[in-house]
Amino acid sequence: MKVYKPKVKAPDPELIFSTEKILTTYALTTVCEESGCPNRAECYERGTATFMILGDTCTRACHFCNVKTGRGLPPDASEPGRIAKAVKALGLKYVVITSVDRDDLPDYGAGHFAAVVRSVRAEVPEVKIELLTPDFRAEREALDCIIASAPDKLAHNEETVKRLSSSVRPQSDYIRSLKTLSYYAKHFKGPVKSSLMVGLGEKKGELIETMQELYNVGVQELTLGQYLQPTSAHVPVAQYFSPEYFIHLKEKATDIGFKSVASGVLVRSSYYAESM
Repeated sequence: MKVYKPKVKAPDPELIFSTEKILTTYALTTVCEESGCPNRAECYERGTATFMILGDTCTRACHFCNVKTGRGLPPDASEPGRIAKAVKALGLKYVVITSVDRDDLPDYGAGHFAAVVRSVRAEVPEVKIELLTPDFRAEREALDCIIASAPDKLAHNEETVKRLSSSVRPQSDYIRSLKTLSYYAKHFKGPVKSSLMVGLGEKKGELIETMQELYNVGVQELTLGQYLQPTSAHVPVAQYFSPEYFIHLKEKATDIGFKSVASGVLVRSSYYAESM
């Protein structure tokens, strides 16, 4: 059987350097740089970036993720302002704000998300803001705080099918993620998005079932991409899929009824977020 492994064009070194210089100036972390995302230069050219707030230490230990686990530092009150200034300096048109899980905080970090939105809006009123949030344990007060911050889009990733969820992300919960997405869909006026990884050992029927469940709770936008193992200590890739398989999945998702679908080997949850 032919094994398809993704390849990507090398990123523009000058663009990467200039962006990293601004990020260093404001002491900020982007998912783009931390993960070495293969799409980052392409996204920078389009005026988009994904910032990770609330530190670099996650209270959960998902087996697909390379972020370190532990108890993070208290939220940095200067971070919202620094992100706003960086957004302006980079000339960004679309910003995705995400975070590590902070189960150690009383509000799980929801208030800090809201502070970032306020700061960015004040500095660059025209920029579009998407929040890619944790599940906040599906607690209403935290979810209401996020909704009240009035971003342009809300997202939370289901990541994988129900059968694999407990082994891939043991401290999270498949049903709880659905509850979070359902609450967003019912109470937020803008679009709601989720994302799934492919290649963890799921069956196609399970993927389609999961897509249907996401759609049933009100998710309007969906991204699907190939899982790539960060290190040998993480859950291994069960299978690499061809670009044609992702085209097939997009057709299935469109048939289910999603308004926007991004599906491809190198697609990530924030890939082409501005055009969905």
